[in-house]
Amino acid sequence: MFHKLAHHWNVSSRREFFTRAGSGLAGIALTSLLAEDGKLKAASVAPDPLAPKTPHHPPKAKSVIWLFMEGGPSHIDLFDPKPKLKELAGKPMPASFGKVVTAMGTSNNSLMPSQRTFTQHGRSGLWVSDWYPEIAKHVDEMTVLRSCWADGLNHVGSVCQMNTGSILAGRPSLGAWVTYGLGSANRNLPSFVVMLDDREPVGGPKDWSSGFLPATYQGTQFRTGDTPILHLKPPAGTTDQQQRSKLDFLKWLNEDYAARNPDDTELEARIGAYELAYQMQSAGPEAVDLSKESTATKQLYGLDDPETAAFGTNCLLARRLVERNVRFIELYAGSGSGWDAHTHIEANHSKRCRASDKPIAGLLTDLKARGLLEDTLVVWGGEFGRTPFNEKGDGRDHNPWGFTMWMAGGGVKGGQTIGTTDEIGLRAVERPVHVHDIHATVLHLLGLNHEQVIYMHLGRAERPTITDGKVITEVFA
Repeated sequence: MFHKLAHHWNVSSRREFFTRAGSGLAGIALTSLLAEDGKLKAASVAPDPLAPKTPHHPPKAKSVIWLFMEGGPSHIDLFDPKPKLKELAGKPMPASFGKVVTAMGTSNNSLMPSQRTFTQHGRSGLWVSDWYPEIAKHVDEMTVLRSCWADGLNHVGSVCQMNTGSILAGRPSLGAWVTYGLGSANRNLPSFVVMLDDREPVGGPKDWSSGFLPATYQGTQFRTGDTPILHLKPPAGTTDQQQRSKLDFLKWLNEDYAARNPDDTELEARIGAYELAYQMQSAGPEAVDLSKESTATKQLYGLDDPETAAFGTNCLLARRLVERNVRFIELYAGSGSGWDAHTHIEANHSKRCRASDKPIAGLLTDLKARGLLEDTLVVWGGEFGRTPFNEKGDGRDHNPWGFTMWMAGGGVKGGQTIGTTDEIGLRAVERPVHVHDIHATVLHLLGLNHEQVIYMHLGRAERPTITDGKVITEVFA
């Protein structure tokens, strides 16, 4: 084969051969000759790992938008008012609430009431603080989970658990499990997309990793700025035929190698990534092009305000991706532990709430107006909450024992709260829901039974919720 191609291209060495093979016209010639010799069909064709799969039961939601408030937003300053804290302001935490070991060891500090004003909203009368006035207008679409709890004390482990179910790195993220369980509903865009508003979150790409699942199922990060997807345009002067031919040649080489190395899932993912990249060159630019959105829509998301433009852009892109059947979209607000208010919580949370309030409310409004909210599940929350006692006088420590998350759309019953924390907001006491329960519920709304989403790894039948997790049935409409 080498001598035949070398004669065809008039090359004298293998190095020159492979250099020429990488060029557009050479790739076309190579593909043609390989096809003539039947070599393109030599590699075995593996089943398509992203082919759509039948859900276990009829789904309520087709897509998920996970709004991740990284750093730990304070539930007792946002959605879980605690009048008892005003009564005990400045006093040590009563012994009746038990001892806790916090990330910073501040359990002996005095109790600190919220400085926020809480008001009941909507027909349901759910309580929301004045930090989130726009989101408060949507409480009748929301189920507020006031009794969440997790296992980690620090950000790295807790962000990891909220994404993967474990405080230890190495397991697949929830978005990867969803893609594995359901496949892709749009072959021109990634099925699992991640967007940041600022810095990279703690833990970085492992938070949207495929873990021990094949690498095909990992999340794809979109960038901030005017070009969310890099390198969409082929090099100048490259025709579509040349681009297609080069990719076919690369696919043949990779599949031939993959057939001899069946355990190399990264190579399989690379083959799929090359093909997806080719398809995205036509679909990607249109999907992320906001120029055709109306001025009113851009203002709805806060794109006209520097404080809200970054996260608002990501929320608007999320809506556009949902319209194009992307299954799982994760948006980080305050990337790099931005909500981590060990000091100056008033300044910190004021900034973070201003940046996220209008964009999230705009997203809910836009989804509902377009008829998308009923089958799009929106999830809000961080990796944990914050303590009722102060740290350094004007901040709050990490609190994984009791915190708030909420869900809206996608089969969720609106206008209700589930569970409670104790009188000071330290621990979940009524209807506690663990991270695994939240994951099981999200999967159920997508049509997947978390106990039946199985992947064999090292002789063990692995599933998204490990050995735990119960669906929170009260969530369902």
